[in-house]
Amino acid sequence: MDKERVILAGGSGFLGQSLARGLSEEGYELIVLTRSPRAPEGRVRFVGWDGSTRGDWVAWLEGAKLVVNLAGRSVDCRYHADNRRDILDSRIQSTRVLGEAIGQCAKPPSVWLNSSTATIYKHSLDQPMDEATGEIGATPEAKDAFSVEVARAWERALDEARTPATRKVALRTAMVLGLGGGGVFLVLRRLVRLGLGGPMASGDQFVSWIHEEDFCRAIHWLILRDDLSGPVNLAAPGPVTNRDMMRAFRRVCGVPVSLPATRWMLEVGAFFLRSETELIVKSRRVIPGRLMASGFQFRFSNLEDAVRNLEDQIP
Repeated sequence: MDKERVILAGGSGFLGQSLARGLSEEGYELIVLTRSPRAPEGRVRFVGWDGSTRGDWVAWLEGAKLVVNLAGRSVDCRYHADNRRDILDSRIQSTRVLGEAIGQCAKPPSVWLNSSTATIYKHSLDQPMDEATGEIGATPEAKDAFSVEVARAWERALDEARTPATRKVALRTAMVLGLGGGGVFLVLRRLVRLGLGGPMASGDQFVSWIHEEDFCRAIHWLILRDDLSGPVNLAAPGPVTNRDMMRAFRRVCGVPVSLPATRWMLEVGAFFLRSETELIVKSRRVIPGRLMASGFQFRFSNLEDAVRNLEDQIP
């Protein structure tokens, strides 16, 4: 029997590699759209695309089960004009060209899962943000106006795509904890082991997160659930404060005491690391309302359990 085909755009990054492994283990034939195609690996074939124009890759969409779009330039950079343009264009152009290609298929994919971000919700210390009641917007304190603008434009490009035969889901993804390069887990672990794992800024800002295993399981759940479309929060049901997150990392790593990082220290560090403090100081208190209502069961709903699971996998 032929395997169902999945098209994965942006599959060469941390999340893409993790998802590719998970989908391959589920038995799907996987077509990874990448700027650097290479020889097939098992069930995975790598096909060239530039993320903005149609090409030979379009033929693989015909009759596919699913399209997952994770394409987009990393936001771990300084938000100067060139980087802002690249961050926005890489997300909008890839979404638009996929929408155009899907819309012209004689037998289009039945499901299209497109990346978005949990950063779309307002900075919040007290109000949990789910898909039904969460407030969307920027907050001067968090310096997140650009990020929210990108998130809105990203989801708008998905909404405007004319794909009437394809169910569309916007993946409002929180911080994913996993062992792959480019993920935040190894960065935080390194800081803690260097004695720099204390609270960051006030430490009161909330962090929404999801274990990479639950991220992949949630994607498979969304493939199978025909009743889920529109925005879906991919976040564990237990957001924690930055202070509690760093405490969990310290307990798992066996480092009882670490130095804190004040707001001005983060500003200086972000400048030299070519990053932005928004990634740390914004309070993201996001909960997975629609996933939980649909019956999805998280394997990791406690942050310390998730961190310990990943730590135990390190040789």
